[in-house]
Amino acid sequence: MVRTLVILAMLVLAARPDAYAQEFPTRPITILIGLAAGGVSDTMARLYADAVSKTLGQRVIVENLATGSGSMAAAALQNAQPDGHTLLIFSGAQHGVVPAIDKGAIYDPIKGNQPITLLFNTANVLAVPAASPVNSVAELVEFGKKKADGLTFGSPGVGSPSHLTGAKIIAATGTPAQVVHYRGGPPMMADLLPGRLDAAVMSLVLARPYLLDKRLKGLAVDAAERWSVVPDVPTLGELGLRDAAVAGWYGVAATPGTPRAIVQKLQEAFTTAARDPDLKRRVEENGLTVVTSTPEEMGRLLVKEVADISQLVHALGLVRQ
Repeated sequence: MVRTLVILAMLVLAARPDAYAQEFPTRPITILIGLAAGGVSDTMARLYADAVSKTLGQRVIVENLATGSGSMAAAALQNAQPDGHTLLIFSGAQHGVVPAIDKGAIYDPIKGNQPITLLFNTANVLAVPAASPVNSVAELVEFGKKKADGLTFGSPGVGSPSHLTGAKIIAATGTPAQVVHYRGGPPMMADLLPGRLDAAVMSLVLARPYLLDKRLKGLAVDAAERWSVVPDVPTLGELGLRDAAVAGWYGVAATPGTPRAIVQKLQEAFTTAARDPDLKRRVEENGLTVVTSTPEEMGRLLVKEVADISQLVHALGLVRQ
């Protein structure tokens, strides 16, 4: 009898999908981030978390799982309860690159998540320490060719947009370089600022304070237009390196199998946050562009991104044998 009642209740809920969302959320929501605190995904996640918590009337917590270039966070999302209380904010490029590099990756970049909405597009900057003798990309190339072991080139994580942009710049210019990988942007900056690294590509969010206080020199931006914070720094396109650009979109996803009604409620909460003038201002002053989408639009973009990144990873010879 009890079993029959349970089955009937499930059938009623299936017939009324909105019932799933009526009580959601019933406890704090956790947004997972696959990189260290202080980077672009972490900084923006905290902005969105505050705004979304007001809309949903429940706490939204940001948790950093800075292991495996984002793979631990992606796997944690994939294996969480599909009830909408665990989310992941991630870079489309980095989400696709880990499985492309390592066929034994612990998550599926397509089936391992339920897209909710795009959040923002980002851009990167190629920079050197303030004390560096280098003042342009051309000078950086010459510096690398003259240095005994080539440049030391920082990366905030294997397969991150910054890593891929840097790798493409190195390949396009024929610059001898050793790429040094870190678990996020902040630890990379700890070595770049005092000159223990020769150069690095990083998000404009991360670079902004150091460019403003002249602790870094920007050499090029991976963006369609110059950035107002450093208007004298040319774009990669202006330098003839347009093909070195890497798309930089970020989105939020839930665990696969999350009820459609909950996904829709989350999508509405994040798009409401995106319309907030203060959030929009704070996002854009960091060189980012606020964007939104339907779950289906983000899903289609993710499929394309994973395919494109896989092709790039193979072209750069990054696949682990």
